[in-house]
Amino acid sequence: MKRINGVEKMGFIDRLERNIAKLEKRIERQQMKIEHLTEKCESKKMTKADYNIKKKQIEARIHAMGARIRVLQGGITKEKKHIEEKAKEKEEKKEEKEKKKKK
Repeated sequence: MKRINGVEKMGFIDRLERNIAKLEKRIERQQMKIEHLTEKCESKKMTKADYNIKKKQIEARIHAMGARIRVLQGGITKEKKHIEEKAKEKEEKKEEKEKKKKK
């Protein structure tokens, strides 16, 4: 986080990383739900059909969250590349200015 005028500002990459962490926690919770469903099914508190339906729904949510994580990771990669390109352009401009001063 960056401090600007006494206020903490979160950078774009920081925000993406925080969102990825949140999604990973959600995935863990969903996997715990599947484990609880398995225990219920094994203890005969739930029918096998209900178990399979609920498990597929939870797995679909996990898959969707995994896709979101991959998109966010791609965003982080793209942003880092953009920052590197900006730094490279800035360096090239400095070199051009130095060359002009020498002439």
